[in-house]
Amino acid sequence: MKLNGEEEEKVVVGYALTSKKKKSFLKPNFIALARNKGIFFVAIDLNKPLLEQGPFDVVLHKDFRHKHPEVTILDPPDAIQHLLNRQSMLQNVAELNLSDCHGKVGVPQQLVITKNPSTIINEVTKAGMKLPLVAKPLVVDGSAKSHELCIAYDEVSLSKLEPPLVLQEFVNHGGLLFKIYIVGETIKVVRRFSLPNVSKHELLDVDGLFRLPRVSCAAASADDADLDPNIAEHPPRPLLERLARDLRCRLGLRLFNIDMIREHGTKDVFYVIDINYFPGYGKMPEYEHIFIDFLLSLVQNKCKKRDGT
Repeated sequence: MKLNGEEEEKVVVGYALTSKKKKSFLKPNFIALARNKGIFFVAIDLNKPLLEQGPFDVVLHKDFRHKHPEVTILDPPDAIQHLLNRQSMLQNVAELNLSDCHGKVGVPQQLVITKNPSTIINEVTKAGMKLPLVAKPLVVDGSAKSHELCIAYDEVSLSKLEPPLVLQEFVNHGGLLFKIYIVGETIKVVRRFSLPNVSKHELLDVDGLFRLPRVSCAAASADDADLDPNIAEHPPRPLLERLARDLRCRLGLRLFNIDMIREHGTKDVFYVIDINYFPGYGKMPEYEHIFIDFLLSLVQNKCKKRDGT
């Protein structure tokens, strides 16, 4: 491989990933394809000083920026931290003004509960929130439990919840969720089956607390399903490009995905319900080629800056 027409180089990517993430992301065909492009993945030994390892061109995503400013860090831990708390996660979306981008993007009304579950009913009433409510763990720590949801259909079930958590008003969305993967400036959208609509009539017959595993897993893919076009149509491309660009700037991140729903019965009203750092890219179509192109662009841009071109 040649960068900027100069001598042949290889790109060394150091990584410190969980075994689960390594299995889903660093698949054999991906590693082989990357090697053919001059990209080599090297595991970072967490029991040894980073100074004794490398040198690395890109790091996923251990921070030794202060001692090695020449290395591209994906992504800064202080920026990642912003997405590990659902209280702050959606704040940047709420502050965006995308009204001129072929649609409207907002976030569901939400409430953070950190302490006594017996106060939840009063807090919900004070906030004027309507049932049903989706309860999510406040902290996103990468565990399966941090992605588990509960749906509370009545006030009694609210007191059974376990803080710290975030409550979000449930928005009917036709049982379909859009997972929008961001890799640098590349955007890839996939459809996932989600929670079905809930009517006011059904609420009269439903009570209790329903616990759900991760809703939008790859097994719930809806890309090949025969769906109502009014529900299945992707969000407008200009809207996604503007949303991704603004969030990249505000978050300071280049590897994340957005969970978005369309309010049922509308064409252009969308809600962002979650943002995840370094999601399961192995579930994204063509992720191997997209990610390799992204890594190469990072190194090429670094060379241009170094050479002043």
